[in-house]
Amino acid sequence: MVANQRSDRKLVIIKFWIPVFLCMLVIFILSSIPGSQIPSIFLFQDVFAHLFIYFVLAWFFARALKNTDPKIKSAKVIIYTVLFGVLYGVTDEFHQAFIPYRYFSGMDMLFNGIGSLIGGLVNR
Repeated sequence: MVANQRSDRKLVIIKFWIPVFLCMLVIFILSSIPGSQIPSIFLFQDVFAHLFIYFVLAWFFARALKNTDPKIKSAKVIIYTVLFGVLYGVTDEFHQAFIPYRYFSGMDMLFNGIGSLIGGLVNR
């Protein structure tokens, strides 16, 4: 019986945390594209991209938190989700500083944080 509980717990962790890591990987790959290779499709696409991808990351992160620790309070889910999104956003911006025609942007970090907050609130 204990072995089944451990196995079930591992499956829950895999099921809910793999999307978080995959989303982080997508962000890393997109951040690796040189700025000169990013087409300009519409006005404020950079703002939309940061809001959207960090919303998705935060949504997956909050979902993973809630499903791996069912006793966690909604306020903690939101706080941890925003902190995670902002901290990952800092590493993302740092990474971009080494990519041709990309740079560390405080505005991008702001939109990463806003997207993370919205994702955490939607999934509380």
